[in-house]
Amino acid sequence: MTRSDAPLSDILVIDRTHVLAGPYCTQTLCALGARIIKVERPGTGDDTRAFPPFVNGESAYFRGLNHGKQSIALNLKSDDDRAIFDRLLARADVILENDRPGVMERLGYGWGTLHARYPRLIYGAVSGFGQTGPEALKPAYDMVVQARGGVMSMTGEAGRDPVRVGASIGDIVAGMALGQGLLAALYDRTKTGLGQLVDVAMLDCQLAILEHAVAMVSAGQAPPGPSGARHPSITPFETFHAADGLFVIAAGNDMLFARLAETLGHRDWADDPRFSTNPARCDNARLLKRMIELETLHHPIAHWIATLEAAGVPTGPIQNVAEAMHDPQIRARNMVIDVLGQVDEPPLKAAGNPIKMSRLPDPVTRPPAPALDGDRSAILAWLEETGGM
Repeated sequence: MTRSDAPLSDILVIDRTHVLAGPYCTQTLCALGARIIKVERPGTGDDTRAFPPFVNGESAYFRGLNHGKQSIALNLKSDDDRAIFDRLLARADVILENDRPGVMERLGYGWGTLHARYPRLIYGAVSGFGQTGPEALKPAYDMVVQARGGVMSMTGEAGRDPVRVGASIGDIVAGMALGQGLLAALYDRTKTGLGQLVDVAMLDCQLAILEHAVAMVSAGQAPPGPSGARHPSITPFETFHAADGLFVIAAGNDMLFARLAETLGHRDWADDPRFSTNPARCDNARLLKRMIELETLHHPIAHWIATLEAAGVPTGPIQNVAEAMHDPQIRARNMVIDVLGQVDEPPLKAAGNPIKMSRLPDPVTRPPAPALDGDRSAILAWLEETGGM
């Protein structure tokens, strides 16, 4: 069920999460070699099984997040299914859930109960607002935490309505943080012999990624508003018009700005007091943008990317997702993989594992996502063969 040479090949994760944050976390753990047994609701399973688009009747969204895992459908209010769940917990290293606080306790599987019963078991919980605080019991989705956490207030164009980030960063960042916490807990267990609770809140994670915004407020400045593609603390660091469209320039320090200025035929800009330092450039960002575009509008995007890259100035095209999936650098890094389908189904293109390790296999094709309850027989046989209590 696992690759014996992968870092987490001896780790069993019981995954009661659904939708995105938890499954994103366990997909990463799966790529690192862990065995993931997905415990789903009978009849419907993970909500994302019903999310479009569908390929051959199966959700591409679900397949991209759950390939290589196993599925068993258990009703934790049924004595027979609880007995199976208990046998799985006795063998597990990690249990993950993304219910609202209190749900697992009412089922008899809260952190305190499980820690007393299985001291080595690590309990991961990801939720909108965490396990503590006055609003811990409120429901949340990605958009709610993007809004409350400050992200939407600074996303979009000035003078227009706030917008959510296109990717579901409320869920994804929480899934990343959960994975980090679980790996730390697994390492700590090698020293203490004990598991612990890893409590990750989506809202917490949104504030945690606002590096420059928190710094600005802490320094007594006004909270940053939406600034389009421009970085509020680094200039020039935004989109620019070429003759045939927009591209990006990210000259993140004085040396890179001097290279940019020289490449554009204006070496004197680097000594101009309006532009000679990053704070000065930030104060004069609109003027500098107009001056740069007076040059970049004379040639197409391809010309400027080739010219600026030759000068060592960070730059790039603005690609849509289809273009990004065919980017030769992304392809060279095996970041577009084939997820096998069920019998006689064609593979599905999905994002690969961004964690590249020298001894971690990184195959071009990955096992299929599980059918709902499709691994029940295999899991029960494994419990019997290995003496699951």
